[in-house]
Amino acid sequence: MNEDSLTTLALGFLRGPGSSARTILGLAGPPGAGKSTLARYLIAEVERVEGPGSAAYLPLDGFHLSAAQLDRLGLSHRKGAPATFDAHGYVALLRRVAAERFQDIYVPDFDRDLDEPVAARHVVPPHARLVIAEGNYLAATEHPWPEARRLLRELWYVDTDDAVREQRLLGRHRAGGRDEAVARHWVTSNDHPNGEYVKAGRALCTRIVQGADLPVAPDGRSVL
Repeated sequence: MNEDSLTTLALGFLRGPGSSARTILGLAGPPGAGKSTLARYLIAEVERVEGPGSAAYLPLDGFHLSAAQLDRLGLSHRKGAPATFDAHGYVALLRRVAAERFQDIYVPDFDRDLDEPVAARHVVPPHARLVIAEGNYLAATEHPWPEARRLLRELWYVDTDDAVREQRLLGRHRAGGRDEAVARHWVTSNDHPNGEYVKAGRALCTRIVQGADLPVAPDGRSVL
C-alpha cells in the first residue's frame, strides 16, 4: 500500500459520524522500520488537507530513560529494550491525550544528537483531531502495553525487510558517533533482539504497512 492510500485511510478517521472526536492511530514495528518517517509523513499530509494543528505526533522515543537512569539500573548496554522506557508514563500521556481537549498537551521526544530524551518538543493542541502514536512496543503483550492499545483506533505494523533495517540502523549509529565495528556490534547485540521481540506482536495489529519504500535519509533518520 503506497503513501497516498495510507493518507486516504488517515483522513478517513476524520470524516463521517463522530469525526469531531479525537482519534489516536498507533504505528508499531521493529527498530529502523520507518515508523517515525510514516508518522511525520501522515501528519504533514493531514495538515495539508485539514489545516495546521489538525494532526499531532506522540513518539515513544520521548520516554527513553535518561543515561543517568540507565546507569543506575545497569541497563546502558540495552538502551532501546522494553525495560529502558517509561512505559507507564507513555500510557498515562496517551490517556490524557484521549481525554483532554481544552489545553495544549506537551510531548517529549528523543534527541539523537544529545542521545537523550528532551521535554516538550511536540505539542498536541486542543484542535488536533488525529494523533499518531508510534513506537517499537505498542503491540507488545506485557503490561502496560495492552492498556495503550485500547486507546488506539487502529494499530498499524510497519514491516520492513531485516537487511534494509540493518542498513538504516548502521547509518543511524554511525551518525551518532559510533565507528563501524561498534555500530555493527550494537545492531547485533541490541537492535536485533529488540526487533525480534517486536515481531511477536505483528499479528495483533490491524493493518500491515510495507515500510521498505518509505523515504529515509542515509543516516537512518526521517527525510520528512
